[in-house]
Amino acid sequence: METLIQEVKAFSQACAEGSRGSHDWEHTRRVHALCLRIGRAEGADLLVLELAAFLHDVGRAAEDEARGGVCHAEKGADMARAFLQGKLSDNGRMKNVIHCIRTHRFRGNVRPETLEARVLFDADKLDAIGAVGIGRAFQFAGEVGATLHNPLADPEETAPYTREDTAFREYRVKLSRIRERMLTTEGRRLAEERHAFMEQFFARFLEEIEGRK
Repeated sequence: METLIQEVKAFSQACAEGSRGSHDWEHTRRVHALCLRIGRAEGADLLVLELAAFLHDVGRAAEDEARGGVCHAEKGADMARAFLQGKLSDNGRMKNVIHCIRTHRFRGNVRPETLEARVLFDADKLDAIGAVGIGRAFQFAGEVGATLHNPLADPEETAPYTREDTAFREYRVKLSRIRERMLTTEGRRLAEERHAFMEQFFARFLEEIEGRK
């Protein structure tokens, strides 16, 4: 299986070359590490997790090119199935890997049903909060041409992939809600500390924006 893992890793790295920096290979590498950490604590199938973690964002470039018009989880699941065909003979594991990828998206419509899918979901979300999550939020805002902050814009009423898709908007509409969406015991434990740090940062951010600090 080590040969398969290395093939999948190489495929994932090649796909990431067309992705924005906020969802690049380093994001995949961090999610892979978190998957193994959470997976060991939860007693998950680590082979399924390794494959799913490396493949979870292979469809990201297509979503970026479509400015959100393509679901990278759906696209990635199709790409992963095509790549693994003939390489992963265990049909049960194959279905699980595809399910993990298809259900890992925060805004997705399909709920993760297997333990491994829940682990990948949590690992991917953990990389969106805390210190790394804050950095990625600002990086993504820069990638789509958003302003640093617009105090006149209501985050709940603005659209993604626009000038108003700021890091603070991402925090308000998505990142601040991630802690409540975690699906594993270990994921919830790790999310608490990251969430607290993020809350403190954005509270300070608004104070500085308004000249109060």
